[in-house]
Amino acid sequence: MVDQTNNSSSGTNSGLAFIVGALVVVVAVLGYFVWAGSQQSDDITISIDGGGTALQEAGEAIEDAVGQ
Repeated sequence: MVDQTNNSSSGTNSGLAFIVGALVVVVAVLGYFVWAGSQQSDDITISIDGGGTALQEAGEAIEDAVGQ
């Protein structure tokens, strides 16, 4: 009897390599847009609500301490 063996795995490997390569490109492009695509501001804004009364009382305490 003749045994026939077909080795067609090389075509499958190149197809798999193409798919993996395409996925790497997609992930790289998405990573660029997520991390480098948007310009972030270096400005920091801090707001403290209700601090006016405390500042006024601190100012009066300093005036009283200096005046004595």
